[in-house]
Parts: sequence; structure tokens; C-alpha cells
Amino acid sequence: MKQIVITKYGDPDVLQIQEQKDPDPSPDEVRINVKAIGINFADILARKGLYPDAPKAPCVVGYEVAGIVEAAGENVASAMVGKSVLALTRFNGYSDRLCVPEKNIFTIPASLDFEVAAAIPLNYLTAYQLICVMGGLTKGDSILIHNAGGGVGLAALDIALHLEATTFGTASGQKHSFLRERGLHHPIDYRSQDFLAAIMQLTDGKGVELAIDPIGGKNWKKSYKALRSTGRLGMFGVSTVTESKMARPFQLAKLLIQMPWYNPLGLMNVNKSVFGVNLGHMWHERDKLRGWMQDILDGIEQGWVRPHVDRTFPFDQVGDAHAYIEARKNIGKIVLVTGV
Repeated sequence: MKQIVITKYGDPDVLQIQEQKDPDPSPDEVRINVKAIGINFADILARKGLYPDAPKAPCVVGYEVAGIVEAAGENVASAMVGKSVLALTRFNGYSDRLCVPEKNIFTIPASLDFEVAAAIPLNYLTAYQLICVMGGLTKGDSILIHNAGGGVGLAALDIALHLEATTFGTASGQKHSFLRERGLHHPIDYRSQDFLAAIMQLTDGKGVELAIDPIGGKNWKKSYKALRSTGRLGMFGVSTVTESKMARPFQLAKLLIQMPWYNPLGLMNVNKSVFGVNLGHMWHERDKLRGWMQDILDGIEQGWVRPHVDRTFPFDQVGDAHAYIEARKNIGKIVLVTGV
């Protein structure tokens, strides 16, 4: 098999393809002939040495794949061989062959190809946890979606519109036309507008019931201020850490300095709440993940889940794919295709 290895921390050129022996599935696993791989911002943080959950370099990252089951362990029904599946992976997803537990795989709906299927797991599960499980968004509520043009952002927009919420989203101006076509009610250009002022103007000073923020640092402070009474702030990333050119220890120190601290008494007095989401720490809750994923797959059949792949890159152009995401060019998901 071939794997994309982070050989050391640094720019995209540290990503190298290496060959390894094909893995054999354990009794409860299947081996997947991988056709498509979803790229996530966490992969970029890992490449830069800024993602504490990732294995130390050299390592292979990747959280989601789609492909065909080509071998099954002794405890897995042989009928699974030949099935088209999408899968959640705990790293090692940047591979053209991969073994995963049977509990981590899901049959791909007939309406989807491998590239679109690979765009579903991490983005939609994260958005579902943020909005439906912990955010409590309901019909008539309002939501602020930061990075609305990203993979999680578009997934969140699908879910919020399905719940009949009013949607506000930050994105660069060139993405607004696309986002309006997708149903976003109020796009906000974070480059030319103060999103907090815009939210307050658009809501007559009330704010929103839910804000979901993958940016981190001082942005969390402003998102919290954008909440109305009973509002919730869902934090699920720290993309701001990649904007600094300082050495890694100083980048992390700057992030900690900018990070807000929430006092329980203060939260009580303003009737607001804050919570965090990290899907990578949910592996012990596979039953929950499977339930959420089934709701998402049902949404595919019902038409309200609409994964959008911005571009696909060949397996050997993974560095270009990372650079494309870091330049914030993508609208929706970037996917690697293996060609095997």
C-alpha cells in the first residue's frame, strides 16, 4: 500500500508518499481499497506540529475515507466484501489501503460517488454535534456560522436550514453568491465588516441563539458577545493559530493569551453557555456516532444533506491540496483521489 507521511513538521513539502506492506484486518476489522480521502484542517495543524492529538512525526493522518471493502476479518460477515463504504478513521486515513473496525464503516448511499461520500463523515458529524446534540438549535432560532464556506460550515448550513433557523455566516466576499444560492440568509464579509456589529444590526441588538466558531483566540470573545440571552457558543477549532509566522511554542503561547476564560457565575448572570466539540475524542462513543451518522445518511435520502466537493486532487498532489486549503480558496470539501 501507499501512504502519505508527515515526515517532519513544516510546509506542504514535508508530505511524502511511502510504500508499506498491505495490512491484514484483525477479527473485527475490514480492509478498504480506498478511492477517496477527505482532507480536514486538523490534518494541516498536524503537519505544522500544532495538533496535540496527532501522533508525533513521522506519522500518517486522516480521519475519513471512502472505498470498497476488499477483505474482512473472521468476525465480519463475508458479504461485506465488495461493498462500497465510507469510514471514520483514527489517523492513517492518508492511505490507499486501510483497515478499520467494522463499527466505523457505513454503506454509501447509491446516489453518491466515492468523492462525495468522503466529504461526509467528519464535517457533518461535527456540525450535527454542534447544532443538534449540544447547541439545541430549533425552528425560529438564529445561528452564526463562522467560516460558512468551509466543509463544516456548509454542513452546518444544511442542518440549520433543515431545522428552519435563520442563518448568518462569515466568509470572504467572493463566496457570498455561492452561499446565498445554498440558502444562507445573511452572509457577512469578515475581511471588510466587523461581524459583531453586523450581527447586532441585523438582529436589532438581540444577538443569536447559537454561534459555532472554529477560529479561536480573540474571535471566541466576539462570538460570545454576539449571543443573545440563552445563547450558546460552540467552539470546535483554533484555525487562527496557523496565521502566525512565529515559532511553534510562541504560536501556542499567543493562542493561550488571546483565549477567553469563562466564569461560571458570569455565565449564570447573563444566561449564556459555552461548550466545546472535538470529534477525535468521541471514539469511545461509537453508538452515538453511528446514530448521528444514520440521521445524516437519512438526510441524504431526504435531500437536505448536500455535501459539496470543491475540488479533488490526485493522491500525489496532497501538498497542493493542503496549500489550497491554507489559502482559504475552497468552498466546501477538498478530497484526495487515489486512482487505485
